[in-house]
Amino acid sequence: MLSLIEQLVLIVAVLLSAFFSYQSFSKMFKIIKSGQGKLTVDHPAKRFFKALKVLILQNTVLKSRFLISLIHAFIAWTFILYFLVNLSDLIRAFDSEFLLFGHSAPGRWYVLFVDIFSVLAVVSMAIFLLRRFLFKSEQLKIRENVRLLPEVEAGIKRDSLIVGLFILFHVGFRWLGESFLLAHKGADPWQPAASFFANLWIGMAPDTLNILYHFCWWLAIGLILAFIPYFPYSKHAHLFMGPINFFFKKHPEGYTLLEPIDFEDEEAEQFGQATLAHQEIGQLIDAYACIMCNRCQEVCPAYTTGKELSPSALEINKRYFLNSNGQQLLNDKENLPSFLEFALSESALWACTTCGACVEVCPVGNEPLYDLLGIRRDRVLMESQFPKQLQNAFVGMERNGNPWNMNEDRLAWTKVDQTLKVPTVKENPDFEILYWVGCAGAFDQKGQRIARAFTKILNQAQVNFAVLGNDESCTGDSARRAGNEYLFAMLAENNVQNLNAANVKKIVTTCPHCLHTLRNEYPQFGGEYEVLHHSQFINQLIAQGKVQLKTGQIEGLTFHDPCYLGRHNREYDAPRGVLNAVSSIRVKEMENARENSFCCGAGGAQMWKEEEPGEEAVRRKRLQQAQQIDAKLVSTACPFCLTMLTDASNETNAGIEVKDLAEIVAERLS
Repeated sequence: MLSLIEQLVLIVAVLLSAFFSYQSFSKMFKIIKSGQGKLTVDHPAKRFFKALKVLILQNTVLKSRFLISLIHAFIAWTFILYFLVNLSDLIRAFDSEFLLFGHSAPGRWYVLFVDIFSVLAVVSMAIFLLRRFLFKSEQLKIRENVRLLPEVEAGIKRDSLIVGLFILFHVGFRWLGESFLLAHKGADPWQPAASFFANLWIGMAPDTLNILYHFCWWLAIGLILAFIPYFPYSKHAHLFMGPINFFFKKHPEGYTLLEPIDFEDEEAEQFGQATLAHQEIGQLIDAYACIMCNRCQEVCPAYTTGKELSPSALEINKRYFLNSNGQQLLNDKENLPSFLEFALSESALWACTTCGACVEVCPVGNEPLYDLLGIRRDRVLMESQFPKQLQNAFVGMERNGNPWNMNEDRLAWTKVDQTLKVPTVKENPDFEILYWVGCAGAFDQKGQRIARAFTKILNQAQVNFAVLGNDESCTGDSARRAGNEYLFAMLAENNVQNLNAANVKKIVTTCPHCLHTLRNEYPQFGGEYEVLHHSQFINQLIAQGKVQLKTGQIEGLTFHDPCYLGRHNREYDAPRGVLNAVSSIRVKEMENARENSFCCGAGGAQMWKEEEPGEEAVRRKRLQQAQQIDAKLVSTACPFCLTMLTDASNETNAGIEVKDLAEIVAERLS
């Protein structure tokens, strides 16, 4: 127990800490509340337990860099535990006999956990400090061609040192102080580490031990009281902002979907996001939640192929700008700099393939992809500034209903093989399944191969299906991903009108981009349908015995997970089920597979433009992973992936064959 003077000093220190903490935390929350829209709070119990799970289990951190993440988890768990430790120590300052959870079994287990995790935290923090400042880990660096605010590099190092030393000294001195107390009172078997060190102090005078204990106690408590007001300015605010981010996430079980823009709103002055003032509340939370761990850039296909985009740098720049200029966001929104002035370059903006890898890997639920799409909207709708190559795709979608800008019969692909039966909805109005062919299936030679192969499977299985034919138009996926929301809305409204007029209930498509748009985004425009990918439908037909296959050995077969089938729509098993039904040799997995799949490079409207400057093409880097496992045949389930990986194989003379899974199945129909 502290002396009366010490108790008075402690009370003053706590009040001062509370005052300055209120100021710093309230400023942060005012900045966040200034964002657009409202926070999503449906199903609060489900959201709460999701956030609690993330905080306690650290499962999102442990998804990648397992060893380093485990060390990080030790620190996080200790930090959480030390909320109780510090509360207990404050009470003990006024009641020396107080013991949290008492002297029974729970109390003994509590002191054991504190003892063990104190050691783990000190060792772990020492490792992290050495990793950053002595070994200078490459994972913590951001390439020089990526835009960073001038203060970021020095700021991250300073912040890491402050927080690192705080944890090291706060936990270390608290634990050391406990050893002085045990040296005076006697060893405690439930505090083995502290008791071990207590042996070093045996022989010291009781008064000396008491002074040393008080010194350590005050240092530990003083550090936490000084650190709490600094917390919101530190990148370590992710400890509480991460769970908050998960709690308020728009789609807790998936990625956030773009909201439609109301172009009929005559009072609207801004479409898209040019500055931080245009961002939603959740996007501002992202900036404060960011760990600055660079996991997102590590999996970003643009960054890893040498381009100027780093999802991590985007969020870090937002955070540092808010720390320095948060008051301007609150009081002078009109004069805020644009994102392209401080957060990222034009090339970085258009390098994103919207693959979702950054969202998938983020330990705190950040979605930099959502930021990039919002900024693209501003560039297209407000500034008319976008890569020139996209103009042809935009014109094609607007005038001819396809990004190839081809004014031809959408059913021409059916006339190559007269044995195919492809009825339109007018010819077969009582259809059960609508086959959404897509623009690739209608106009691209490789896509037409997929369409004919899938139709062959449907014919053999005697599926009652139909197509829209020339009433079908581009879903608008590329338009929306490129920021042209006006064009997307026009296409979506037209397609929904045609689908509803045809009384469509169930759709199957061979394109994951069409799948995503029809399934997840058309409901925003009144289009509610059951939508399946052809891999899912074929897998069902095989399971039902409606498709008979000649099974054989396909050596060197691997599967490339399309981003919009896998990460965006959580389908990984159906394609593998189909391929394993065809081949007696199971599919070989590449280094990046399933939720960790590496993009082909075509998404995010990249299909219609040249890649941004970098060290290598995304498609070639993906093909290299197939070469590393001696693949002979790469199966895809997306017409864009088929095109990109075929091109990569031809460009590098790799000799790897690339086929859609429908082609592989069609070749083996009995």
